[in-house]
Amino acid sequence: MRLCVKFWAIAALLVLPRASYAASCTTQAELPAADRYALTAAGGRLSEAVLRQDYAALQAALLPAEAAEWNGIRGAVEQAAPLVKGGQIQLRNLYLLDATSLAAPADTQFFCSNSTGLLTVTITIRALPPGRYAVVLVDAAGAPLGGQLGLILAWDGAGAGSGWRLGGLSVRQGIFDGHDGVWYWARARELAKADQPWSAWYSYEAARSLLVPVDYLSSPNLEKLGQEQAQIKNSPQDAFPYTLPDGPRTWKIDAVRLDATLRQADLGVTYESTGVTDPAAARTEAVAVLSALVKAQPGLRESFHGLWAYAVKDGKRTPVIELPMAQIP
Repeated sequence: MRLCVKFWAIAALLVLPRASYAASCTTQAELPAADRYALTAAGGRLSEAVLRQDYAALQAALLPAEAAEWNGIRGAVEQAAPLVKGGQIQLRNLYLLDATSLAAPADTQFFCSNSTGLLTVTITIRALPPGRYAVVLVDAAGAPLGGQLGLILAWDGAGAGSGWRLGGLSVRQGIFDGHDGVWYWARARELAKADQPWSAWYSYEAARSLLVPVDYLSSPNLEKLGQEQAQIKNSPQDAFPYTLPDGPRTWKIDAVRLDATLRQADLGVTYESTGVTDPAAARTEAVAVLSALVKAQPGLRESFHGLWAYAVKDGKRTPVIELPMAQIP
């Protein structure tokens, strides 16, 4: 049984052509009062432990089958500290997942619909063992970085200490420079209408990053975001490798992606280096590449905090520098 944070992060990235449907999901509004109370209490208690960096409480609540994964979960808690700092725990959503009818571990999809059936959230899990599980989504309300927690709980009925145990944890940033995912989505729409396809594309990427608390969940809103993004003409989706003339030189950019390493809305630029190894020369080369990109796509200056330069040579990718837009010539 592997319900650790790494496992759950991978789950939604896999195509599941043989996913099992012998499972059911109950949303928060449809939960019996006893289940809603128990999950709210367990999720709140564990979230508060993350906020306090209370490793002892979290380890004590860990599902026994996940004992070997404690170091990974502890690392996620440590990384959560700056994201939830200054916030207060606020429950966003509960989903109770019943997979007791599974005969053996199976790729499983849960369709979580509201009472009208008009809104369905899909939770996708790979190689899920039979059992009862819950997804608890929590916000660190008021935290400057808008921390979002995704807790995986598993029912442990063994022994006198039966109850909901921690099976996995993920923490995401929910705010870039004071703006949340909804703001970036609205900004992306504005940029698309203003015929700035690159800025619009990566603003949609920023919106998705801030709006998705966990990798294994999809919703109609996220699907709508993806559809809007896919409709952008002349977007960078199919632009790479992207060739940039720069005087007597020509730079080749292999990829540009959202890069939140510094908790800012930066873009990471991966380019093919000439092979310079001297640090000063490598920096000069990186600045030239970044400068050529913002000249070719000037709208990026106004929409993002800065750029990262990643040099590639002989298959090796090396981070070189991060520069705020104001420092890129």
